Amino acid sequence: MLSYVIFTLTLCAIYGLLALSLNLIWGGAGLVNLGLAGFFAVGAYASALATGAGAPVLIGWGAALVVGAGVGLLVTFATLRLRDDYLAIVTLGFAEVIRLVALNERWLTKGSDGISGIRAPLKAELGTQNFALFYLGVVTLVLLVVWALLRRLDFSPYGRALKAIREDQQLAAFAGKPVLRFKLQAFALSAAIAALAGALYAHFQSYISPDHFQPLITIYIFLAVTAGGVGRPSGAVLGAYAVVIFLEATRFMTEWVPGLQPVQLAAMREMLIGLALILVLHLKPQGILPETIPKALAPPSAA
Repeated sequence: MLSYVIFTLTLCAIYGLLALSLNLIWGGAGLVNLGLAGFFAVGAYASALATGAGAPVLIGWGAALVVGAGVGLLVTFATLRLRDDYLAIVTLGFAEVIRLVALNERWLTKGSDGISGIRAPLKAELGTQNFALFYLGVVTLVLLVVWALLRRLDFSPYGRALKAIREDQQLAAFAGKPVLRFKLQAFALSAAIAALAGALYAHFQSYISPDHFQPLITIYIFLAVTAGGVGRPSGAVLGAYAVVIFLEATRFMTEWVPGLQPVQLAAMREMLIGLALILVLHLKPQGILPETIPKALAPPSAA
């Protein structure tokens, strides 16, 4: 039971990073990125290939950050003139392209067989149980660091400029804000965080395959950010923990319903998640922790 709890909390932290990534680009700049699973996969494969070639694990995580940011810039350049639904469709297509490349380019990714034996840091020295606790501490620490940085960014002039672009990019451009540069930076940073989450996931599981990066991951993260509160890093993290814990709890809830096939039980889990989101949005339309926008300072009175 303890191993299961540790596994769930580790997955919560990894999904928390994905939620922070989405919250930055969607809640901050107002760009709908449905390709989150693609960046997640890019980071996982980048780190797995780097460490498989003999690089230390930290170098693998750094490679995931760099490759994720670079791919994020490429996607942004390819979608410069797209907004809203069109951007969402293109990014969703990007995620599927990444999954198909991982599935078919066997010389690089080993195809559907996946990459196994991915190095888990200090697992041999610590043992399985102690490694699980150690890795939970590592991913939680990474989550806290990223959360603190994004929360600080949220209240900075940069974060306020991003939200001005989210509300009305034409007005922000008229006010002198370099909209394109802000979009490029935000998308690259968001993609890098998602790729880092993928790298942490790969070294935790020690095995990845294209099946691990289905579009359903992106849907779960959108549920997490929506339920937690769009535009607020704390809400994104809280939503990620709530979604993962609820997902795992439904494994036991469906056992109470007799006479259903495994496929039907899986469908019931998805239905319960949807119902839970509807309930949360009915009771808290802005999310559990809604975004708080500080009031503008009053202008100094004339002498």
